[in-house]
Amino acid sequence: MSDAVTPSRATEPEVSALAINVAVPERLQWRDVRRGEEYVLTSVTVRLLADGSLAAKAYGRPAAGGRGGYTSFRVPDRPEIVALLETAATRAAEKWSTHSGLVL
Repeated sequence: MSDAVTPSRATEPEVSALAINVAVPERLQWRDVRRGEEYVLTSVTVRLLADGSLAAKAYGRPAAGGRGGYTSFRVPDRPEIVALLETAATRAAEKWSTHSGLVL
């Protein structure tokens, strides 16, 4: 943030959540079915909630090809996927902490 304008505590913006998108490496991708259509899950949106916990939803493409609706899926509780997402969240925190300012 530029030191020309620093918000006071009273005007500090409320940040309710931060989100990142994480590509799932091919070896960790999984399949799930929604409304009779099978999807290959290739990305996860991870949100840092106000209480410090993480929430995640997976997204992908129809296994048969083509375009499917923007449908979210539960992220499976697999140690390697949890590790991927926690590592990505930590990396995102590092990047956020060293940002070089807003580019308009």
